[in-house]
Amino acid sequence: MLDRVHAAALADRLRSAGYTLEEVTDRLGAEATDALARNTTLAARDALGDAADAQAALVRMFLLHDTVSPDAAGAALGDLGPLEEAGIVAATSDGVRAGLEVRPYAAAGAGVDFSGWIANDLIPILDGRLGRSRPDYVLGASPASTTLAQMTIRRPVARALDLGTGCGIQSLLLAGHADHVVATDLNPRAVAMAGLTAGLNGLDLDLRTGSLYEPVADEKFDLIVTNPPYVMSPPTGERLVYREGLFSADELVRRVVVEGADRLAPGGVLQVLGNWAVTDDEDWTDRLRGWIDPTGCDALVLQREHLDPYEYIEVWLNDAGLVGTDEYAARYRAWLDYFDALGITGVGMGWIMLHRSGSTTPDVRLEEWPHAVHQPLGEAFAAHLAGVAAATSDADLLARAWRLDERVDVETLGRPGAEDPEHIVYRQRYGFGRAVEVDTALGAVLGACDGDLTAAQIVGAVASILEVDADALAAEVVPRLRQLVVEGYLAPA
Repeated sequence: MLDRVHAAALADRLRSAGYTLEEVTDRLGAEATDALARNTTLAARDALGDAADAQAALVRMFLLHDTVSPDAAGAALGDLGPLEEAGIVAATSDGVRAGLEVRPYAAAGAGVDFSGWIANDLIPILDGRLGRSRPDYVLGASPASTTLAQMTIRRPVARALDLGTGCGIQSLLLAGHADHVVATDLNPRAVAMAGLTAGLNGLDLDLRTGSLYEPVADEKFDLIVTNPPYVMSPPTGERLVYREGLFSADELVRRVVVEGADRLAPGGVLQVLGNWAVTDDEDWTDRLRGWIDPTGCDALVLQREHLDPYEYIEVWLNDAGLVGTDEYAARYRAWLDYFDALGITGVGMGWIMLHRSGSTTPDVRLEEWPHAVHQPLGEAFAAHLAGVAAATSDADLLARAWRLDERVDVETLGRPGAEDPEHIVYRQRYGFGRAVEVDTALGAVLGACDGDLTAAQIVGAVASILEVDADALAAEVVPRLRQLVVEGYLAPA
């Protein structure tokens, strides 16, 4: 790939041509931009028309995969020699084409403010083509990598690890709030691509090649993020390194979690986007508790999806470009036989967060959460950590003043004309979008949590109004208040 000097020169060329996400989006329009995200180019071609300026040439080469004239490529990129040597462009008998994608990228909000470029391999299925990916294919910004970026806690840290960096997208964002970023990958091509991404954006990453945590030995990190190659595929000898490992079933994800816990510094956080096997003999929560409990870490695990074997296999056969090929049926059957041999009857997909809190009684929560969530998700995970830390003893909880988040709505449900509602629900318009049904007493306590009175004072006042014993009401309400603190409804005033 390019050295830093040539990478910086290429970035200057891209910037001066207006090849940034904002400027390209403004030119192509929303419809064409959305179509490119769906891997179709016709709308973008219509938007460009016959334009031959530098920005248009770059869009045609890197996003539409067109061949442009040597004059147009040279006008946009300058000296093509170093770029050809690095494999970024290639000369053909018809002109110059892209050897890989250099794609504009930007992210903003929730502690992130980034605009630059990502380098990755060319999309093989653009415009409906049945292209096949090379085994060491380096994926660009995918829905999975975007989700991981959104769920990452964006707080200042000294050391961060991007495990399985791929094109380097997570490292770009980590560099905005980490003093030192280590990026690792088993795939040497991915490490080189992440280096190009870093060079284009003027970042100094600590890049290392190796499997799982081998490249970092016993080093400790304040934040580890990873979207590992979690796809559970049969050992046929054909695999895509970016999505499939060499371990049986979900062993790779288990090792990411268990070994990652050992690499967390005090207060450190591990955030994983992955999947796990579901069997008839074991509930998925028991399976993951078996991974998490020995680590001694606090944990939050949210299962976002549950797919049956057929759904799961079809997703990944399509991803591999096998739909419509002669291999499809045989690969499908091999995958079904593999799952059957392992007793896998489904696959859970979701989010795992470990926190090295140092607690003697770790807080471990695992739940199904297929519901809509609200961005920024990173703030929701951070709020969970804060809630667990704040939900201490009963005495401390009662002695503190709490404030109900102003983004909580109260919904009342009942029959028309009835004097009282049948249900009262407190619903979050933020974070995980939780909802909780409350009774009269808890609703009255929550309604009074405006930061002025302590929980004990509020419980005493509500007990007086309801004409019940204050201690008995406190014993009933406090466990539910603790849950609401952990879930982010209440925060210390």
